[in-house]
Amino acid sequence: MNRLQAVRGMNDILPDEAERWEAFETIVRDWLRAYGYRPIRMPLLEHTPLFKRAIGEVTDIVEKEMYSFEDALNGENLTLRPEGTASCVRAVTEHNLLYDSPRKLWYMGPMFRHERPQKGRYRQFHQVGVEALGFAGPDIDAELIIMCQRLWDELDLMGVKLEINSLGSTDERKLHRSELIAYFEAHQAELDEDARRRLHSNPLRILDTKNPAMQALVEAAPKLADFLGAESSDHFAAIQDMLRAANIPYRINPRLVRGLDYYNLTVFEWVTDQLGAQGTVCAGGRYDGLVAQLGGKPAPAAGFAMGIERLMALWDSRQADALIDRPEAYVVHAGSGSQQVALRLSEGLRDAGFAVLMHCGGGSFKSQMKRADASGANVALILGEDEIAAGEVTFKPLRGGEQQRVSMDDVAEHLGMLLLGGDSEDFE
Repeated sequence: MNRLQAVRGMNDILPDEAERWEAFETIVRDWLRAYGYRPIRMPLLEHTPLFKRAIGEVTDIVEKEMYSFEDALNGENLTLRPEGTASCVRAVTEHNLLYDSPRKLWYMGPMFRHERPQKGRYRQFHQVGVEALGFAGPDIDAELIIMCQRLWDELDLMGVKLEINSLGSTDERKLHRSELIAYFEAHQAELDEDARRRLHSNPLRILDTKNPAMQALVEAAPKLADFLGAESSDHFAAIQDMLRAANIPYRINPRLVRGLDYYNLTVFEWVTDQLGAQGTVCAGGRYDGLVAQLGGKPAPAAGFAMGIERLMALWDSRQADALIDRPEAYVVHAGSGSQQVALRLSEGLRDAGFAVLMHCGGGSFKSQMKRADASGANVALILGEDEIAAGEVTFKPLRGGEQQRVSMDDVAEHLGMLLLGGDSEDFE
């Protein structure tokens, strides 16, 4: 019988890597708490019309990438969430969370897109999403960007650069759209199949083409910046002033349009050249019309999402390993009655707040000590027949230090002293 395997593009995260993920997630939670963001958890499944309405029916995500199906029980059209903002805004609207004040929310978890798997791009991938709802000014846009820089600093990431742009208002984009269509219609012979398909449905997305043959054409296309009115221009200028004040370098990228229809005004991406083709590690912007679009009372909003897999690929594994909590003691036991004593000792130490691994599954003293060393524990606590007869435990430091015997009653106190880096005599 053939072995069953994971679905292509949906990967297992094995223990060593999962521990690094947990270390990363701990940093992220502390970072978000420092900026006043609170957690929210949304379901993996949503009604398909949510994403069609929010993201846009002529986007790549909706046209090609969503995992959608009809529920056999009731005929509902459902979709595994391809991104988090639409789900978050749906939850905020459904539960009227903006009734009394703005909200700063975050979420973390898997998203799903049906695309060709490659390094940094998977069918099940994970994101941290941050949404600031009810804040109208450019200050929240700038704070969202500045807080990203703080996280990169905490992770000691190198070579992550900021690109920004303004998409203006709906009316400004309409004017630009008309000029863009006229421009590309005059150069139809130079358009590829994808661009011709999008010409009248979503011409702004043509600017984001990766086709080398179209780069010169796109560079010469009408710029949205030339259509921005005073209000949009002032908003964008204020963000730049705050970024300069925070000493955050950036590049204005007029071709940065993002792949979701709900954005307006500010858009930004943090990019790197260290991950090959999948160079965007974090992206976001402002989406002031989405709350009303999903049935809520009109409210401004902005946010971003970052790809955990891509950030983990950038984060030095040695830095992550240094943050992983290892067991503090490994209990080795051999001889008649040792297992029962080891159980009582291990539970007593856990009651005292220590993380303890007790050896299970039998084996020689030598094999148990190999397991103890491999566990990453600071010390092996050895229970043999001699120790049990004397009511003692042998302390064997695994990371340097002298072996010694300690009374069973004093094990917790001695372990605490050892972990603090002192000698038992220092605490008498």
